[in-house]
Amino acid sequence: MPHRNLVTWSSMVSMYTQHNYSVEALLLFVQFMRSCNEKPNEYILASVVRACTQLGGLNRAFQVHGLVVKGGYVQDVYVCTSLIDFYTKHGCIDAARLLFDSLEVKTSFTWTTIISGYSKQGRSEVSLKLFDQMREGDVCLDKYVLSSVLSACSVLEFLEGGKQIHCYVLRRGIVMDVSMVNGFIDFYFKCHKGESGRKLFDRMLDKNIVSWTTMIAGCMQNSFHWEALDLFVEMARMDWKPDAFGCTSVLNSCGSLLALEKGRQVHAYAIKVNIDNDDFVKNGLIDMYAKCDSLTDARKVFDLMAAISLVSYNAMIEGYSKQNKLCETLDLFQEMRLSLFPPTLLTFVSLLGVSASLYLLELSSQIHGLIVKYGVSLDEFSGSALIDVYSKCSRVGNARLVFEEIQNKDIVVWNAMFSGYTQQFENEECLKLLKGMQMSRLKPNEFTFASVITATSNMASLRHGQQFHNQVIKMGYDDDPFVANALVDMYAKSGSIEEAHKAFSSTNWKDIACWNSMIATYASHGEAAKALKVFERMIMEGVKPNYVTFVGVLSACSHAGLLDLGFDHFYSMSQLGIEPGIEHYACMVSLLGRAGKVYEAKEFIEMMPIKPAAVVWRSLLSACRVSGHVELGTYAAEMAISCNPADSGSYVLLSNIFASKGMWGNVRRLREKMDISGVVKEPGCSWIEVTNEIHKFIAKDTSHRDSTLISSVLDNLLLQIKGIGYVANTNALLLDD
Repeated sequence: MPHRNLVTWSSMVSMYTQHNYSVEALLLFVQFMRSCNEKPNEYILASVVRACTQLGGLNRAFQVHGLVVKGGYVQDVYVCTSLIDFYTKHGCIDAARLLFDSLEVKTSFTWTTIISGYSKQGRSEVSLKLFDQMREGDVCLDKYVLSSVLSACSVLEFLEGGKQIHCYVLRRGIVMDVSMVNGFIDFYFKCHKGESGRKLFDRMLDKNIVSWTTMIAGCMQNSFHWEALDLFVEMARMDWKPDAFGCTSVLNSCGSLLALEKGRQVHAYAIKVNIDNDDFVKNGLIDMYAKCDSLTDARKVFDLMAAISLVSYNAMIEGYSKQNKLCETLDLFQEMRLSLFPPTLLTFVSLLGVSASLYLLELSSQIHGLIVKYGVSLDEFSGSALIDVYSKCSRVGNARLVFEEIQNKDIVVWNAMFSGYTQQFENEECLKLLKGMQMSRLKPNEFTFASVITATSNMASLRHGQQFHNQVIKMGYDDDPFVANALVDMYAKSGSIEEAHKAFSSTNWKDIACWNSMIATYASHGEAAKALKVFERMIMEGVKPNYVTFVGVLSACSHAGLLDLGFDHFYSMSQLGIEPGIEHYACMVSLLGRAGKVYEAKEFIEMMPIKPAAVVWRSLLSACRVSGHVELGTYAAEMAISCNPADSGSYVLLSNIFASKGMWGNVRRLREKMDISGVVKEPGCSWIEVTNEIHKFIAKDTSHRDSTLISSVLDNLLLQIKGIGYVANTNALLLDD
């Protein structure tokens, strides 16, 4: 051009910027500054800032910002909004806020830019506060700012805020484009209102690929996994090509449903549309195959990856961990470290998971050491995993130390500690912990109540159990199957069978564990007919029995002497695909023994397809004690002791057989054998609840504060019952000196 003025320079720089020729725009601006005597105006400066935003680079933006100040444009809303946009997109949110606050006049676009910036920086609370300030002023709320605020509501799961925006849009007649509708769909799913999101989706006339993937992801995140699969199929049928994000979401649903064949079909489709090499898809495939127990397929995908990422390693390690593949888990962890990938919290949680499942204390301690070494702060997941593994390895003290170390304890951490105490029968500590939780103002949930009720069950503390039952009803957890199972067990151990049945009947969502608890309760209290009636009702309601179910059923048949029915149920197990285990064989031996068929019971044991454990021989030994078969009882005791030499129970049962026959020499020799073998009978223990306090008594222990008074009262009671004709049975010896 023969003559270039400021307008032509501005137009050219703006054109380059609009078409993403950012380098050319900046070079042209440099040429302008060198060859033109005029000062840059607000239009060319705004275009240059946008070019810097596209390219990045703080130094260039700072230089342009200096020109803005020098040129006196610090109150120009157009230029400053461009600078705010740059700073928010390049992590300088505080600089953006300073510039925003300095503006005397702010347009709708200025507000949208800063609100969107805070939302994208993960500071959605600030976005909503700014929106409230914006509404106080005379600024038009357009669809752009509303979309930004809606995004913040989605992150915070702020349902009321998002619904208000939706109402405002409808009331003002704002035309929603596809992008805005997609935002509302995402919002409703994030706030767990999937039905509202689905209605919006179904009403859309012009859906795009984002609409479909948002719906699929929303269904997956809300556990509507079959709906996610149906949408994926419908999307493909309508010639929409699913992208990597949609494919990854539906693979997650396949994994959650354990739908291996569906997952393989999605894998085949990903290959067909050429997105199988996407890293997100590959990681999704590894996760899906691992969840579906197809670790071979997961490993094939893993090994074919051109560049294995940290996410890939974690997905594969997690898969091995969940299958308790210890060697493979540790080998892959070592390979990951050699590849210079630092382990993350997810890595450590997976490692702790496999060590907890296999009760490996030493390995768990080493993993704990690595967590400290790598400077990884314990969060609710890793902390809970450590508490779980230490508890399972009978190191509840270590578990408590980890619990105290966690700074921000959520309900998951507290529940892990509750569970740890109940696993190790530290019942008093469990109840003390509940008081600590209440002081922290954190409300217990259904899993908390299941643990503390189990603790009261272990203590046979009916009063405490009833108190917790009242709290459960008050908080609306009485319909939860975990709580119902704990309540049934608690009332059963306290002898309140009717209350156990009420707790069982009160829940509408009875899982297999709930049915098993009720069957076992009736069976253990000699109510065989009721136990079998519950079993029949369970079958009628379409609930498939499992391994534990038949332990209760066979136990009920054993207690009632229902020999033929017991064998019918025993043989029906194989028809249901359930392999009988040690517990079932022990019940059958007990059933034969109670029917007086001790030699048939011996033959039954000898024909077992698996090696009999001590509990099976002890069932025969118990039957021999009742029937007085000394020779067979001696044989059964020898077999039981050979299986478990440290178990005192078999010695006690055999000693009682000898004592009932007056064979005191055999009793003495058996006691000498116990002494030589170092077998010690666990002392008897009982407890009673008086005025809301549990009193525990152990054989020969005189440490109770009222021991002298209690002994005096007991002696007096013994004298009284002897006076009315009571004669002690000395034929059953407990081998206590």
